[in-house]
Amino acid sequence: MKTKYLVLSCMLMTFACKQAEKKDPDWNYLFNGDNLEQWDTYLGPSFGPDVSWENIESQPAIGHNNDSLGVFSMVDLDGTSVMRISGQVWGGIFTKGEFENYHLQLQFKWGSKKWYPREEPSDKRDSGLLYHGIGTHGENDLFWLKSQEFQIQEGDCGDFWGVAGTIIDVRAHMGKDSTYYYDPNAELLTFSEHSENGRNCKKYPDAEKPSGEWNTIDLFCFEGTSVHMVNGTVTMILNNSRHNAGDGKEIPLTKGKIELQSESAEVFYKDIKIRPIKSLPNTIKE
Repeated sequence: MKTKYLVLSCMLMTFACKQAEKKDPDWNYLFNGDNLEQWDTYLGPSFGPDVSWENIESQPAIGHNNDSLGVFSMVDLDGTSVMRISGQVWGGIFTKGEFENYHLQLQFKWGSKKWYPREEPSDKRDSGLLYHGIGTHGENDLFWLKSQEFQIQEGDCGDFWGVAGTIIDVRAHMGKDSTYYYDPNAELLTFSEHSENGRNCKKYPDAEKPSGEWNTIDLFCFEGTSVHMVNGTVTMILNNSRHNAGDGKEIPLTKGKIELQSESAEVFYKDIKIRPIKSLPNTIKE
């Protein structure tokens, strides 16, 4: 009988330790494996080989919180409850709340499934962490909110993309391949879809782990500055986040929703948590 009680006690202690590891009181857990109550979903037009990209805008969007295909779900992976994004239809899962001046942390891992138009072995698996998301899906972009993007893509994790008209400044230089790369010692350049520099800046250095392994993403946002960090390494510092208000006037963009993209690749997320900050850590300031 004592042996049974000892085994039961050990089991309970192990469970308690796992729960303590699962929830840190300093963080607000947006997803810790329990449910998706803090999230809404949006799926854009469904397309395939029979619908060309040129005709995609004529197709109806699947819409908000209408996910009969199960693009967004919770699954058990290696004994842990995680968020699965199938990638089958382009769209996103986004927070119901808006956030400003925060440190966001999550973990992601690539799955095996890939979908049209990026189903070939040579096509990179793609997702993305969108932040400062504002507006309405379909208003400025067919699939996602107007936002700044922390790229999550094989080999490109930590890159920047401006989504649907956002603007930001990054210290960068042009490489031999005519692509801009983050360089903390370079001059500050403006990136947007209407800038001569374009709306994409590549990270530096590369800190992503091989596909199939878990990666830790940290995003710091304070006032107009954001910091992209991959597996503990700063890959980019961005400044003066803003957007075009529609009349040609640029206004600050420092607050909004957080969105995770569904974009032709299966991906898993876990331990998505956020906490407020009053400044950027001194160790990652420019």
